[in-house]
Amino acid sequence: MEWFRLSLQLNNFPINRAEKLLQQIQEIPEQKYQEYLEEQRNSILKFHIENNTFYRQFCPKKNCKNWADVPVMKKTDLQQPLQNRLSKGYSSRKTTYVGKTSGSSGQPFIFAKDRFSHALSWAGFNNRYHWHGIDLNKSLQARFYGIPLDFYGNIQERVKDRISLRRRFNIFNLSDAKMQKFLQRFKRTKFEYINGYTSAILLFAKFLKNENIILKEICPSLKVCIVTSERLFENDKILMEETLGVPVLNEYGASEVGLIAFENPEKDWIVNSEDLYVEILDEKNNILPLGAEGRVVITSLYNKAHPMIRYDIGDTGILSETSTFKHPKLQKLIGRTNDIAHLANGKVVPGLTFYYVTKTIITDTGSIKEFVITQTALDSFKIEYVSENDFSENQIQKITSAIQRYVGKDLKVEFERKDTLQRSKSGKLKQFTSLI
Repeated sequence: MEWFRLSLQLNNFPINRAEKLLQQIQEIPEQKYQEYLEEQRNSILKFHIENNTFYRQFCPKKNCKNWADVPVMKKTDLQQPLQNRLSKGYSSRKTTYVGKTSGSSGQPFIFAKDRFSHALSWAGFNNRYHWHGIDLNKSLQARFYGIPLDFYGNIQERVKDRISLRRRFNIFNLSDAKMQKFLQRFKRTKFEYINGYTSAILLFAKFLKNENIILKEICPSLKVCIVTSERLFENDKILMEETLGVPVLNEYGASEVGLIAFENPEKDWIVNSEDLYVEILDEKNNILPLGAEGRVVITSLYNKAHPMIRYDIGDTGILSETSTFKHPKLQKLIGRTNDIAHLANGKVVPGLTFYYVTKTIITDTGSIKEFVITQTALDSFKIEYVSENDFSENQIQKITSAIQRYVGKDLKVEFERKDTLQRSKSGKLKQFTSLI
């Protein structure tokens, strides 16, 4: 049974049509690929100018005749009610997939994708995984992610995991005792690949090293490990490959645009040029040549429900000088990194756990613009935020309850509203930082 394909079809995502288009795009020869990209980016631009009131105001037709003149879209531009940003004909859940960004950059918002473009994203993931002998229809995944702890959210995710051949390793507690339980699951289950947050898998790899264990020796079916959401440093990759006993692959993606880049068997980080158009821009929005470092700006070529055109994702990177239009290569990415929280009771919590905390305060009003969380002591955290108003007592209670649920109890939480938040030299916000 092809569970991956079936689950998408049951949810009205046209995966068969998406896979057919993906194959057609991949068959376009290199000499005609620039023409394909330019035609498709101009087509999606024209569509949103004609069918999306929000985008027509953002990019008036008279000012957007040349691609270089199309304004760069920032996360703050999208922090307003979703209904204001949807295209004509895509205002219902029947025609769109609606999600929330992780907020790992400190700037969350709600987005939408039409069902075909969402299916096309999944077709791209499955295609890349096939490079390494992984089939989303058949291969069992060890999933190092968090999970919603509210009843309905938890049940929904577990059902999705079961259908999608995923077995979740909850990363909200990464103590040695929990790692031992992880190890027992690998001993009795034929996992083919690991997928999850870099920092969580790295902690597991360090545990394996201390135990003098190579994971593949106790789980021979394991083929690869795919890390995402956080930057993978070379020394950490070496350690992970030594202790896991399989290749560790870089996946670069974002929920609002899908797969951005994926590592191939030759260790090249291949950029998705099928349904995305990726540019590297300087601070004045000029297009930089190959080999130059700048801001990663992305256009979703097929998303008609919601404009993602020249969207500044908040990362800095370099496209290799060996890139072509059909096969662009990501030479370097300064991506999202997160610290680890250590609690007084010995519990170890990855910084990305706070993604699930911030889900409690992401609303469709866009009133909360930015936030960062800092651990100041073993039992103390500070949340700094930019918002139109101070948090209400109800909001504070919701956040405090979420921290107790996902992180730990008896923790002190301080709130401070600010006009602006301090940024790194690259202009990014680090959502979580530990000072201990």
